[in-house]
Amino acid sequence: MIRLIGTMLAALLLFAAPAAAQPQGDFGILVMAHGGGPAWNGQVEAMLEPVRRDHHLEIAFGMASPDTIQEAVRRLEARGVRRIAVVRLFISGESWRERTEQILGLRPGAPPRPQGDAHGGHGGHDMSLWRIDSNSRFALSDEGLANAAEMGAVLVERVRPLSRDPRRETILVLAHGPEDDAENERWIREIDARAAALRTHAPFRRVVVETLREDWPERRAASEARIRAIAAEAARDGGQLIVLPYRVTGFGPYARVLEGVTYTADRQGLLPSPQVEQWVRRQAEALRPALTPTP
Repeated sequence: MIRLIGTMLAALLLFAAPAAAQPQGDFGILVMAHGGGPAWNGQVEAMLEPVRRDHHLEIAFGMASPDTIQEAVRRLEARGVRRIAVVRLFISGESWRERTEQILGLRPGAPPRPQGDAHGGHGGHDMSLWRIDSNSRFALSDEGLANAAEMGAVLVERVRPLSRDPRRETILVLAHGPEDDAENERWIREIDARAAALRTHAPFRRVVVETLREDWPERRAASEARIRAIAAEAARDGGQLIVLPYRVTGFGPYARVLEGVTYTADRQGLLPSPQVEQWVRRQAEALRPALTPTP
């Protein structure tokens, strides 16, 4: 009888508990992310779940795909959202910015959606260009994860369990990299500023940032040669190499590039980490004033 009464009380408390608060108002967040397989996308979804509890939020996976952006905007608008902060979860703030502005109608250059194009997407990586249908207001984030102050703490978070003897250790922070040489130099400079947190954290033998430039064979070959030279130098005099991928998730093709090299890595990108979630929140709040009507 006591057990039965306890069960009934628990049920009453469950039904009496207030429902979880739902996001209110016409402000929402659209997060753009490159996208990948289920594991890649799942890490982004999990990271954004706490933000979703506080805000209307949708994700558009793909390299600035108008199809996934259109669908995400429609889902937001169906919930009454009319002011949309677009947070671009890319390493570089330069990635697909002009293209995204055209898709959202913030910059000329994108035609209307082709007639009869009911879906348009190709696995989230549709590279056609057209302007979405929307009467909402948009504001875009400028900052990429390469120049996000929070990412220094993520690098320290990653290296802490891997490091044993900092004075013997070379830390290689390895990123994807773009095709353009000048832009690549900006990537390295910006990520190196984040890597300053590693230099402060411990007296490592060396902390170096490189990009693989993995989608451009000639540039990639030169990058691979530099990376392997760094690895050889790191091994001298009993040294150790620790590799930290500066990617949203995962280790990318780095295991193949480093085949035959002795190194330590947990093979995690910047996710999972609460710091990336905080960065998304900061970007969205920074965009809110631009979406607030002036009196």
